[in-house]
Amino acid sequence: MELILAIGIGVLTTCGVWLLLRPRTFQVIVGLSLLSYAVNLFIFGMGRLRINAAPVVNGGTVDPLSYTDPVPQALVLTAIVIGFAMTALFLVVMLAVRGFTGTDHVDGKER
Repeated sequence: MELILAIGIGVLTTCGVWLLLRPRTFQVIVGLSLLSYAVNLFIFGMGRLRINAAPVVNGGTVDPLSYTDPVPQALVLTAIVIGFAMTALFLVVMLAVRGFTGTDHVDGKER
């Protein structure tokens, strides 16, 4: 399971960086979104991957190996909401800039 998660994070990071280096603004926005998804998966993986385990402590004994950490899950959920809002804002700004300049290149001019 950890290998699949690590490969997924690597693929998302690679694609995000490649799209960030593209000259068009829409590709840059998608690249930023992919990078944020990769970071979310990384933070989620830091909370320990457990299948069929309770997210909080059961009973009176506290054994850290018997439960998953709920804090990274809450952080990722918050980051997903903030990332969605920022992507929507970036898309609106991109459309406004394209309306003003007539191009969607990052530097504002065709090559």
